[in-house]
Amino acid sequence: MTLFFYIIIGIITFIAFLHAWAGKEFEINRTVVINRPKDEVFNIVRQLRKEHLWIPWFKNDFNGNLKYSGEDGKMDALLYWKGHKTFYEGTQKITKINQGKIIETKILVVKPVRMVLIEYKGLKEIDENKTKIVWGIKGGLAFPLSVMALIYPVDKAYGEKLEEGLKNLKVFMETKNEKSSLKVFPSEK
Repeated sequence: MTLFFYIIIGIITFIAFLHAWAGKEFEINRTVVINRPKDEVFNIVRQLRKEHLWIPWFKNDFNGNLKYSGEDGKMDALLYWKGHKTFYEGTQKITKINQGKIIETKILVVKPVRMVLIEYKGLKEIDENKTKIVWGIKGGLAFPLSVMALIYPVDKAYGEKLEEGLKNLKVFMETKNEKSSLKVFPSEK
């Protein structure tokens, strides 16, 4: 019985050591060049109501509820979702806008694990019909996510989703087809 307790204490100590050693903050981003003017690209990425057209978390496997408040694309506009497979419930609020250059949102995931993330999209005009966009996410990792990130890094877990989203945005913008095969959500459910 004593050996059993030593093994349990050893496992707990090992996990605590991993948590102390693991990084608590992360930042990942991806970049793409879109063959459209910067203002045109910015007008799409600033709108919370149009995120479902290109962001993979909403585009691929979302069957829940979406609710919006505030003036879309402006400071303090808010998106609330419930029913997502991975991020069951949360909000996204526009916290910073530098017209035509950057938009920053604060994402609060309530379930399954409480997380606060900053999502940003920065745009730079390469020429009048080419725009470079950087899409990134940064935030903190609480226990047990910090330990899990040692085994499955955040960049690997979400980097592919950022790349997929930027590819979707590029196709959407360059084909300029608002009635594409992409799933469209009504304004509220």
